[in-house]
Amino acid sequence: MNEPNPTVRLRNPWRSTHPWVFQKVVEKPAQKPRPGSIVEIVGVDGEWIGRGFYNGHSRIALRILETDRDVAVDQAWFERRIAAAVALRRDLLKLDDTTDAWRVVHSEGDGLSGLVVDRYADLLVVEFFSAGMFRHREWIYDALRAQFPGCRFHAFADEHVQKQESFDFRGSEPAAPAIITEHGIRFRADPAGAHKTGFFADQRENRQWLSQHVAGMRVLDLCCNTGGFGVYAAVRGAGEVTGIDIDEAVLDIARGNAKLNGVRPRFIQADIFPWLRDAGARGDQYDVVILDPAKMTRDRDQVIPALKKYLDMNKLALGVVKPGGMFATFSCTGLVSEDEFLGMLRRAAFYSGREVQVLKIAGAGPDHPFMAQVPESRYLKAVFCRVE
Repeated sequence: MNEPNPTVRLRNPWRSTHPWVFQKVVEKPAQKPRPGSIVEIVGVDGEWIGRGFYNGHSRIALRILETDRDVAVDQAWFERRIAAAVALRRDLLKLDDTTDAWRVVHSEGDGLSGLVVDRYADLLVVEFFSAGMFRHREWIYDALRAQFPGCRFHAFADEHVQKQESFDFRGSEPAAPAIITEHGIRFRADPAGAHKTGFFADQRENRQWLSQHVAGMRVLDLCCNTGGFGVYAAVRGAGEVTGIDIDEAVLDIARGNAKLNGVRPRFIQADIFPWLRDAGARGDQYDVVILDPAKMTRDRDQVIPALKKYLDMNKLALGVVKPGGMFATFSCTGLVSEDEFLGMLRRAAFYSGREVQVLKIAGAGPDHPFMAQVPESRYLKAVFCRVE
């Protein structure tokens, strides 16, 4: 007979539908369950609230997974949740019609707080953000195998997550890269290489949209990483494509991605700040400029410095856009809101003496859903502009 789940009580009234309950709201149990244990959650009055993961070492002490008292959180629960996430992508979004690379599970957006899974052809990249998901990883792997027979796994957790959540995971054995296709363009996804998941699937629709407007154009792809936007532009008939990144390892992958598609963008290893200053001093101008930097911060106290850095790089990037040209600027820093990002862009336009006409505001692809009550899952901001 199964042991009953431990019970954890809240010290304050709970009226939220958010799945996170922070440590200051939770009474410390007399006998602490191990980090990641499944527990019953009750309010100050003893009324049952939900069922989820407990972690007394984490700032997020509870992650509510289930609010129906009659539904157990067990292996079958994981199978149903993961099956529902896959059905959304395959049956409703029909992503298999355009790509074999898509996000399978987007944490809270799919009711699986602390878990992210990306698919790259036969390779599934599993990232753990919570001790609970890590502790129940074998259930997760089995549920994924049921949806993707014969799949391979690459699993990991960032060091800062392991410290916050108090678990140790050196990661799985490095998986061989996968070759994926999206909108007819091929890329090498290598999670054991330069980028942790192997490829940024979240920008798929943004790459496709922008690539429809670059034929014959001179394109500059800043912070180009493994060449997503630049390779798309070259395949779609851009006259000239230059990609800039500070990391030589990702540029090697970018060159390989270009070769996979029979195109020859020019990739340059450089810090974009001095490179853009020099380009501006030379009077270089581009018809299309793309700026897609890495995440700036995970710390709320560092949001203002992050916005200042965004301001500096956007101001410099705007300086090399040809009058009447296009500028695509992105932020994947979840702590920076869309309003803050647009405010930064307004200031960058002012300081660079350019007039910016916003054409389109977007985000991550629909395989990265977020719940209305959990806006934290929405992280990517994409702004497409015309510059005068």
